[in-house]
Formats: sequence, structure tokens, C-alpha cells
Amino acid sequence: MLRKIRIILKMIKFEHTIFALPFAVMSMFLASRGIPELGKISWILVAMVGARSCAMSFNRIADADIDASNPRTAMRAIPSGHLKKWETWIFTIVSASLLV
Repeated sequence: MLRKIRIILKMIKFEHTIFALPFAVMSMFLASRGIPELGKISWILVAMVGARSCAMSFNRIADADIDASNPRTAMRAIPSGHLKKWETWIFTIVSASLLV
């Protein structure tokens, strides 16, 4: 299970999500014209992580066939068989539910 989670985090480039968090935080402060409530901060961060994770995993599903035929991307999680499309769909749906 931990192996699959590591593969998923690598597939969606979770480190890029962490890199984007300060921009979401700055946007929250600008939009609220001050310090937003802790509850709002939490929900916005959850939604941001969910949105980006959903988009990245959907993109990997959509491009799986193309990735399989490209030598540079053939070793990505889905074309290489490390993740199945249905597993990635489940992650995509769960991530989308974080956004909603």
C-alpha cells in the first residue's frame, strides 16, 4: 500500500503541489484583505491539493497511450504497469471530491 502511495505521489509530482502552496496562501491573504479564518485556510488548502492532484492524475490517464509509445515517457506509472488505470481513476475521483 505504501509503495502505491509513493508511486501516486511521484506520478502527480506532489513536490510541485507543495511548491505551489505559498501562492495559494498569498492569494488567500489578498482575497480576504487580512488574515483569513483558520477553517477557511484549511479548506482552501485541501481544495487546492485536491484540484491539482485530480488534474495531474487525469492528465496521466488521458495521456497513458501516448506515453506508452514515447520512449521518454514510457516508464511513467500507468504505461509501465506500476499503476493500473482503474487505480488512477479512483485516486482522481477521491482528489476531485476534495475539491468539491
